[in-house]
Amino acid sequence: MLVILGYILVLGSVLGGYAMVGGHLGALYQPSELLIIGGAGIGAFIVGNSGKAIKATLKAMPLLMKGSKYNKAIYMDLMALLYRLMAKSRQQGMLSLEGDIESPKESEIFANYPRILADKRLVDFITDYLRLMVSGNMNAFEIEALMDEEIETYEHECGVPATAIGAVGDSLPAFGIVAAVMGVVHTLASADRPPAELGELIAHAMVGTFLGILLAYGFISPLAGVLHQKCAEVTKMMQCIKVTLLSSLNGYAPQIAVEFGRKTLYSTERPSFTELEEHVRNAKAPAKGQDA
Repeated sequence: MLVILGYILVLGSVLGGYAMVGGHLGALYQPSELLIIGGAGIGAFIVGNSGKAIKATLKAMPLLMKGSKYNKAIYMDLMALLYRLMAKSRQQGMLSLEGDIESPKESEIFANYPRILADKRLVDFITDYLRLMVSGNMNAFEIEALMDEEIETYEHECGVPATAIGAVGDSLPAFGIVAAVMGVVHTLASADRPPAELGELIAHAMVGTFLGILLAYGFISPLAGVLHQKCAEVTKMMQCIKVTLLSSLNGYAPQIAVEFGRKTLYSTERPSFTELEEHVRNAKAPAKGQDA
């Protein structure tokens, strides 16, 4: 919804300001200019990206209209889930987590946190590294290096749609100039017309430059920034899981491990020490009840 609100503000400000100085909005309606700019932009997008990148970009587009689901509540759920898993492994041994790891949907611990369970990427990230920890064949340094590699790979894949959209946005002003130049060429070829008609043709040509710049900086390029931010939110969740699990692997108590994870969060979503402590305290009772 914020994207739509932003678009309304962009159009309202630009067209409203133009109308205030006496401009005629009808003069800005130039379908041929839109065809040149939009068609060339789409064509450049297809030329400049592989099939995988194009599919990833199209798949990412619906996310632009959705608000962020990664707020303080889901972070609290994540840390409570990790606390309960680590508490169970500390009380009963790492092997006690095998059932939770192999069938998260059937796990009583995971079932208490449906928002986490609904995020397949996060569930896979947690269970994959818990599985390695259960195996006991890798030390903390090896697991940390592997986590870093997976996070880096995700960042690269997640950044592909943003980069592709950003490139289209960067190209639109140039295509606007192309449209304007073609309009000027058409005007020069019609030099025998009356001055009033030539002035109208020149005005139509200049609309191409206007549309290219407006579409680039008011509509397309900002979408790349939104995708980068959404990618960073998922990455932050993975980093929180990484730090928490590694702290546990290094021998810290579950309460301390989740505190390490808390410190990695953005300040806008990070719970206070007291909030986290209270949340963890509330998680202890069901954990003990299950693990007894």
